[in-house]
Amino acid sequence: MKAKDFISNDERKIKWVENLIKSFEKNTELKFISSDVVNANYRPFLKQKYYYSKPLNWSRYLQPQLFPSEKEANILICVSGVGANKGFSVLLTELVPNYHFLDTMQTYPLYYYEESKKQSRSLFDTNEGNSEYIRRDGVSDFILERSKKQFGKNVSKEDIFYYVYGFLHSPEYRTMFANDLKKMLPRLPLVDDVRDFWKFSKAGRELAGLHLNYETVPAYEGVTVKGADNGFYKVEKMRFPKKDQKDTIIFNSKIIIENIPEKAYEYVVNGKSAIEWIMERYQITTHKESGIKNDPNDWADEVGNPRYILDLLLSVINVSIKTVDILKSLPKISFA
Repeated sequence: MKAKDFISNDERKIKWVENLIKSFEKNTELKFISSDVVNANYRPFLKQKYYYSKPLNWSRYLQPQLFPSEKEANILICVSGVGANKGFSVLLTELVPNYHFLDTMQTYPLYYYEESKKQSRSLFDTNEGNSEYIRRDGVSDFILERSKKQFGKNVSKEDIFYYVYGFLHSPEYRTMFANDLKKMLPRLPLVDDVRDFWKFSKAGRELAGLHLNYETVPAYEGVTVKGADNGFYKVEKMRFPKKDQKDTIIFNSKIIIENIPEKAYEYVVNGKSAIEWIMERYQITTHKESGIKNDPNDWADEVGNPRYILDLLLSVINVSIKTVDILKSLPKISFA
């Protein structure tokens, strides 16, 4: 008799997936390892704890080559995958991302890692502090040399990486190739004008600073917050007063946020505005199958900041406005 013939499908106890069933059939002992608990990006602008363990993950895909341990830093350009039904999106992360961080996404890493025991090292490989991993560049030597010939010898692989991030935000590119981006992964040209290359690269760095450090961006000065002095910051579900009245958000029974610029909602990622991602994901929910209650206030308690969710919402409002301003400053590109 196989395990599938008698295991329980009651997800309130455990969710049986293929690799877990195989471990069970092999009588493999699974132990909890506290160091495998890491911060991860579950959805845009949402961090969650994640148990980064092969036996208890359905699939980690190639993630172990991108984040082999907490000591090895990385940055990923994440794009919505082929067939995504929410339109093309792009967003950076420096944490392990969920497959649906963006819709069935693909990633382009700044680095990837290989085990030093299995690979020979070259003069240019990074292995700081005698790490067990060798860091390789995600940007190829081929495109680096081509870029240097076209834009000058000072171009670095990081410059190219951020050029890509900036270019993927180009409204002209995303409009012109909207249909192609539904069918295939993005293909980017190297612009003709060296000035445009550096403008895209600089914009990509600025966007990266906003999108990676969104928690620390100060609140937008024009927004007003009423009731924050009462000290009650718990949320159940944020909402608008009316469906089309988005200049105001009712945070909870005590706090109201007003004068949110309409422009803030122009920054859309994975099918909805960044602000509405915060409103949707930071609410108390109960998973139907498992019965597990997800309370975002627990995260605020864990990071030791009772205002965390309120401050996050105020920060993302400003991140959205600043992102829209950067996008409007990008060079205009013709694909004729």
